[in-house]
Amino acid sequence: MAPGGYSLKELKKIYTDWDGALSSRGWGTIYLGNHDQPRMISHWGQDDDKYRDLSAKMLFTFLLTMRATPFIYNGDEIGMVNIRFQHIEDYQDIETLQVYQRIKDAGGDVGAFMKDQQLAGRDNGRTPFQWNDRANAGFTRGKPWLKVHPNYCRINVAEQQDDPSSVLNFVRYLVGLRKSIPALVYGKYELLLPDHPHIYAYYRRTDGDCCMVLLNFTSREVVCPPEFSIPVGGEIVVNNYAGVRERERHWCLLPFQGLVCRIKK
Repeated sequence: MAPGGYSLKELKKIYTDWDGALSSRGWGTIYLGNHDQPRMISHWGQDDDKYRDLSAKMLFTFLLTMRATPFIYNGDEIGMVNIRFQHIEDYQDIETLQVYQRIKDAGGDVGAFMKDQQLAGRDNGRTPFQWNDRANAGFTRGKPWLKVHPNYCRINVAEQQDDPSSVLNFVRYLVGLRKSIPALVYGKYELLLPDHPHIYAYYRRTDGDCCMVLLNFTSREVVCPPEFSIPVGGEIVVNNYAGVRERERHWCLLPFQGLVCRIKK
């Protein structure tokens, strides 16, 4: 995440405006990371051991329940995070190297620039894909162009392949769910709680189906507003926690919790 964080209210407005611009005239795309961006979890979630998987699952719940074609950048589906290089010699990105040199030549604060690149540098999203816990994370037998993230022994495909609670299998479940519920693909997007600083909530509706999505973008527990009583007959089809905490029939979203409730009509 950037040093000052980001405004969820502004983020909601951006995605809502995108949807509105295309709702009757086209079809959009949606993504949270690519080869020119830092890792999705490090940018929009929290990449420490406590919340890495939870925030990854919450972000994928968002990505795969929006009205647009979702793009998943390689490595995000297993929870890869920023590598945060300590030395300029570890970078290959031409932009990072050129800006570093300009700051150095001008007598500027190269230390501050390096800290910025640990958060926002493009090479964070370009480290070798982590297949297994073997040499170079199973990516190559040669020398990779960038160092492999030191966490590759814990975060890799082989480790998650058969783990039902892994980020990888959560993403697989969401992809299957999206294909099975037309409302999550073609349904109208309706933003809820536009001014709430911590919760991103919306409906996806078709004439015959409705899903309510509730996402906590913070590392704190957040009580849903009173008008969000638990729908009678609603079925929770996505939850990145084992259960749901309630207070007087109102949902309490746990840190980085993501819920999708399918509401019967």
